[in-house]
Amino acid sequence: MPNFGPSSLLFAALLAGAAVPFQAGANAMLGRLLGHPLWATMVSLGISLVLVIPVMLASKVPVPMVGALLKGPWWIWIGGVGGVIYITAALLLSPKVGAASFIVAVIAGQMATSLIIDHFGLMGFAARPVSLARVAGLLLIVAGLAVTQWANIAKADQV
Repeated sequence: MPNFGPSSLLFAALLAGAAVPFQAGANAMLGRLLGHPLWATMVSLGISLVLVIPVMLASKVPVPMVGALLKGPWWIWIGGVGGVIYITAALLLSPKVGAASFIVAVIAGQMATSLIIDHFGLMGFAARPVSLARVAGLLLIVAGLAVTQWANIAKADQV
């Protein structure tokens, strides 16, 4: 992989994040059409599998040794669990609270958890102590969530 600077990597993360609200909306509609949210979760994960296999084949990614999986820490399996939780939560909650409020709440949860992971160097990350600036960033995100929810409540009161 080419060596990109931090700004380029953050821009790539920004673009990836821009796809998330579309995923939540599409999966919510898929859940309604299929009659149950878990079917939408299954279809979404199935599509992910169908899309990643050709990329892996084209990239000639070697098949991992099964023994390597057995030597890893127990928490390596959390990614799949987290994916199911997130996809299902997105398709259940985003239609009820709106795309913006759902995403801000997700980001607040991610930021709070990320600060803990960074501070303690969990899950293979280098330890990065919590700072006042990082906590302030989290508080701004939480304030953004409160503002988006307050706007929704104020609008509902006017109706």
